[in-house]
Order: sequence, then C-alpha cells, then structure tokens
Amino acid sequence: MTLRYLLDTNALAEPVKPQLNAKFMEQLALRRDDCAIACVTWHEALYGVARLPEGARRAALYRYLHDVVAPSLPILPYDAAAAAWHADVRAARERVGRPLAFADGQIAAIAQAHGLVVVTANVADFDGIEGVVVENWAR
Repeated sequence: MTLRYLLDTNALAEPVKPQLNAKFMEQLALRRDDCAIACVTWHEALYGVARLPEGARRAALYRYLHDVVAPSLPILPYDAAAAAWHADVRAARERVGRPLAFADGQIAAIAQAHGLVVVTANVADFDGIEGVVVENWAR
C-alpha cells in the first residue's frame, strides 16, 4: 500500500450521508487503499458522534468509525515535524491577514509531512497553503 491521499473530515463522512455523492464514492472505491486520515480527523469524527444523543444514528456512526474506518484507514499522527511546519505556516498566514483554522492547519501539516494530497469538499479551507495539494472528489 502506498499512501497518496489524506481524507478530510467531510470526506470521511461522505459514505454515511443520506444522499451519497456518486463522483466521490467512485473515486473512493478506486483509491481506498491509497487513503489515510489524520489523527485530527479521527478526533473530529469521534467528537461529532459523542455529541449526538443516544440512539440508532449515534450507534450506526459509532460502528462505522470503529468497524469500518479504524481497521481500514491508517490514522497518521500530528508529530514534531508537522507541528514545526504548521507553526511556520500559521505565523506566515497571520502576518498577511489570512489566519488558518487550527484543525485545518494540523491536517495540512500532516499531509505535507507525508507528501499526501488532502481530499476535501472544503477546498477553500486549504486555499493558499504552499506545499499542500488539495482535491475535491465530489466535483
């Protein structure tokens, strides 16, 4: 397995949406073995499920994360190299009045540290981050 893609939180959630995006699902089926998620994305997904009220939807999403996602997608850490890169990018963007959401910066840093393409429907969240390639498989 050669990792090439880092799925953002919205990409990780696509397979469990009521209305699936056929283009995204086609790309995911073709590239599933080349995908990973960031520990930040794992946190966001777990937090989203934990916030839901007890019930069938929460149970189904919990099973999706623990029975499908965790065993099939590597979860990449936010390590010292990613943190150093993130700090530089964050400071540079603040100097020019373009602050970066902290979690998006962490995801971008993990992608950059591993040479991966970020897959997201929220391309604008990663706009202008030098050294990070972004793809929207939903288009």
